[in-house]
Amino acid sequence: MVEPTLFAEEAGRYEPLASRLRPKSLEEFLGQEHLLGEGRPLYEAVRRGDVGSMVLWGPPGSGKTTLARLIARYTDRHFEPFSAVTAGVPRVREIIQEAKRRLEYEGRGTILFCDEIHRFNKAQQDAFLPWVEEGVITLVGATTENPSFELTRPLLSRLQVYVLQPLEDAHIREIIGRAVKEGAKQPVALQPEAVDLLVRFAGGDARRALNALEALVDHVRSSAAGLPDSGVGPETVEAVLSRRLPRYDKGGEEHYNVISAVHKAIRGSDVEGALYWIARMIAGGEDPLYIARRLVRIATEDVGLADPRALSMAVAAKEAYHFLGSPEGELAIAEAAVYLATAPKSNRVYEAWSRAVQAAEQYPGEPVPLHIRNAPTPLMKQLGYGKGYRYDHAEEGHAVGQEYLPESLRGAKWYEPAEVGFEKEIGKRREWWERLKKRAAEDSGS
Repeated sequence: MVEPTLFAEEAGRYEPLASRLRPKSLEEFLGQEHLLGEGRPLYEAVRRGDVGSMVLWGPPGSGKTTLARLIARYTDRHFEPFSAVTAGVPRVREIIQEAKRRLEYEGRGTILFCDEIHRFNKAQQDAFLPWVEEGVITLVGATTENPSFELTRPLLSRLQVYVLQPLEDAHIREIIGRAVKEGAKQPVALQPEAVDLLVRFAGGDARRALNALEALVDHVRSSAAGLPDSGVGPETVEAVLSRRLPRYDKGGEEHYNVISAVHKAIRGSDVEGALYWIARMIAGGEDPLYIARRLVRIATEDVGLADPRALSMAVAAKEAYHFLGSPEGELAIAEAAVYLATAPKSNRVYEAWSRAVQAAEQYPGEPVPLHIRNAPTPLMKQLGYGKGYRYDHAEEGHAVGQEYLPESLRGAKWYEPAEVGFEKEIGKRREWWERLKKRAAEDSGS
């Protein structure tokens, strides 16, 4: 008979490894040093047992539930878990009544932990307000969505927002090490490459890492071949996870290699290449918002004004992913990538901006010509501010042909529209304006 351990429990009773290995103290809690480092306000408040209502905003597996439980333990309050996905306002009312009785007869407060609080609509969120204000409950909400968009203003104004970050690879590695060390009468050895794959698969999510590890250990112990002397290798990890993990390290050289491949595939108008490399990045645990930001950059650098809608598409993809999350929002990123890859390309604005920046560095102190300076005071008018300025809208053709660059930069041409896409039209417009300005300048004798 196998004695109960982290990986082999009593018959008829099951609790996920991630729950069994949950930290019991702040010292055991890994990550979020910006919040729980010694001397940080939240750390000190928890240690003092003096914590108010809050919302914990962070990705899955970053420790939101664990932190809420630790807060309850350190403040000696009853912990009442509640999911906005599976329960509603009637259950909130029941919890409130229980909290009132507990406070009145036991003198003990209640932490109402509302997981996925953003799933509550505005009216449902209002159910928390009076009880948070009266101190009947300490509300600790958890969300993967931006509270600024998902919580009502009245509720948000009564909550302190704490932002949790994905766990670093070193944290995930230590969590796996703890589980292997503490969880077995018969230690399960993992080859370094196997640990690397588990860390990569986790993508900063501790729960995901422990669930995968638990499945791996169950598989190895039930296997007829038993545990190999050399330890569990990466091939076994891939077999258990039923997937081949991509060669991608979001913190190392491969990260830069793959995002470079995405950028160059789109620049080269290769739809399949763009989609493949983006899929590789997401499968490797990359934050899709990082990819979305790069698409915005590509829209401005490589598509530019050849298709002005490209930037709108890229920004819309970022907003759509932010709104939907994974996996639904990933399709918006793919859509933007296809649009950018098939759009006409021009880097003329990118080049013009680079030349303008160089000019600003070369001529950093050129004075603004007097005729285009504002003259809000009589003294400024006496000094010639605004003298000779002609209002374009009051002129025929809306063009006066005045100069707007400093004397040393007169005649500079940094932006030359390409003969592709919408920039063809921009080129025609620019030629039209230049003809109007030239004629206006000749008519005025300037």
